[in-house]
Amino acid sequence: MNGEERWYALQTQSRHENRIRRMIQQEIDEDESPEPDIREVLVPTHEVVEIRKGKRVPVTKPVYPGYLLVRMVLNESSEHVVAAMKGVRFVTQGGGGAPGGGGAPQPLRREDVNRIMGVEDDDEQSVRDEIPFRPGQAVEVIQGPFTEFSGTVQEVDPDKGKVKVDVSLFGRPTSVELDFTQLKGF
Repeated sequence: MNGEERWYALQTQSRHENRIRRMIQQEIDEDESPEPDIREVLVPTHEVVEIRKGKRVPVTKPVYPGYLLVRMVLNESSEHVVAAMKGVRFVTQGGGGAPGGGGAPQPLRREDVNRIMGVEDDDEQSVRDEIPFRPGQAVEVIQGPFTEFSGTVQEVDPDKGKVKVDVSLFGRPTSVELDFTQLKGF
């Protein structure tokens, strides 16, 4: 064990990340020492736009479902606090490299932490659209001037939220660019 502050990955059940984050944050808040061993806990998230009932709805989702990050000084006490929580285990290198394989908790590399933090704090793409269409997929236009036309997806532009679709217009394939909310897949 060392006395250096590092980031560690914890594994838990998917969709339980925030519950575990609150439990660890409570431990941090209750620690009355001037420099607590466990310093910070976070669940890396990103915003995506989902379509619900034909409307765009921003949704926050974990970047790595089932995982959270904790910044701490690894020692017997801090390791015990985390290990004693039900459904939580350190990501380790022991036991064949499998998470929770019985080895010592492995700190994350600095470049990995920076990359993860960059994902979470990325201002330029704070909301990314998850477009549920792929090139070659058959779709039907449900809104706009081409309503009830069928076609085939040619290109997907997630940055713009647009999909290029070939529809048959007067017996000829015509390429039209549509917002992905105007389409329904088959």
